[in-house]
Amino acid sequence: MREFLCLLTLPAALSALVPHRGASRFFLDTADEAEWASLLPLGIFHGVTTNPVLLQRAGVECTVPSCHHLARRAFDYGAAEVMLQAWGGSADALVSCGQALSGGDERVVVKVPITAEGTRAASVLGSLGIRVCLTACYASEQALVATAVGAEYLAPYLGRMDDAGKDGRAECERMEAIISGLGGSTRVLVASIRHVDSLARLAAAGLDTFTFSPAVARELFEVEPLTTAAAAEFEAAALAAPELVEEEELEMVVAA
Repeated sequence: MREFLCLLTLPAALSALVPHRGASRFFLDTADEAEWASLLPLGIFHGVTTNPVLLQRAGVECTVPSCHHLARRAFDYGAAEVMLQAWGGSADALVSCGQALSGGDERVVVKVPITAEGTRAASVLGSLGIRVCLTACYASEQALVATAVGAEYLAPYLGRMDDAGKDGRAECERMEAIISGLGGSTRVLVASIRHVDSLARLAAAGLDTFTFSPAVARELFEVEPLTTAAAAEFEAAALAAPELVEEEELEMVVAA
């Protein structure tokens, strides 16, 4: 017992307690700082994703200085990466905006739409050492483009593909297969996820990178009422006999 307690005081033992998420990367899809404060401390998120629509919903101006401030706040909350979306109707405008958004910070990933102009911009940004996510992906064939240009992320819209009459899940799985078949390293960052079940099914199929809303994040902890009931039972038992627990702990220390 004493040897075990001593080990717990060692820095090496403490470092072993750092969470290890494996290959997965979960992102919180919102620009709302109040949601970051509530959900990022859970420790399950690698970072946050934003776009002009999410900025608008959160009351944040779609300007480079506002995005820089937002990124700094996200890092303060513990985000390892922040995705900011460039705007501009041409490749040159997207490159200029993307450079400004990146600001030389390797933790910032610049999002551009997977159009011809966006892909051209992605190619230039990548050559400048800026991390890129090709977004607004609606077809599995677009994974060919993302892999060929060397984008770090490709963001398909699961729910919106379903809305358009496509099989969103099948499209995402095929994107993953295409990238693997080409020997690429692009991550399929599944977005527009509306239910935890969709998240679980895609994860079971081998996808490991997702961005989802605060509502879906909370659903992860509401999906199984039996868990809530069991936790409440544990707490009730702990509070019911504190003296007995203290006596048992004392006996363990003496025995050690």
